[in-house]
Amino acid sequence: MWTELSDPAILAKLGQRIKDYRLQRGMKQSDVAHYSCVGINTVYKIEKGQPVSTILIISVLRTLGLLENLEVLVPEIGITPLQLLKIQEKKAKRIRDKNTK
Repeated sequence: MWTELSDPAILAKLGQRIKDYRLQRGMKQSDVAHYSCVGINTVYKIEKGQPVSTILIISVLRTLGLLENLEVLVPEIGITPLQLLKIQEKKAKRIRDKNTK
């Protein structure tokens, strides 16, 4: 779905979702602006899908309690099977008793 949309269409969809969350929480744009330390015009632009700085979007997401969702947006890279194999090869295969001669 997302790959079929243009960049402006994605911004518009994200803006609408942010607006929906704001309304669900019963907050006015001015409330979000105040708690996010951004201008009300910035909140308006985000909700209308207009480009703004990423730092401003992060601030608004934090205010709306949506910051944890960034983990889904850009997940941490896991260990590949090849990397796992190399780690396992480096592990000790046996332990020798130092007191034995």
